[in-house]
Amino acid sequence: MRKAFMTIFSTAALLSLASAAFAAGDAMAAIGTISWATAIGMGLAAAGCGLGQGLGLKAACEGTARNPEAGGKITVTLILGLAFIESLAIYALVVCLILLFAHPFAKIITG
Repeated sequence: MRKAFMTIFSTAALLSLASAAFAAGDAMAAIGTISWATAIGMGLAAAGCGLGQGLGLKAACEGTARNPEAGGKITVTLILGLAFIESLAIYALVVCLILLFAHPFAKIITG
């Protein structure tokens, strides 16, 4: 149920932001809308990655507390997982910076 709710919520959020960006009449309004969209997108990406890292750290601490002998293997797996999660935030930052500074949709919007 939660997965379906998150899918529907994220789809609705993306559709509402896209319609606002394409409905903008002039280039400056479109750039302003794209700026807000990148800010919201990066905020959501950072929040999601933060939650993922927190849950991973929580599970690693619980695993180490239950089985202290496996602490080394758990730590290696945790660091690898945290690196993968952090790479998602970096990818989101790159996409947001491309949208913010390259303005790939400005020509489409202005015609």
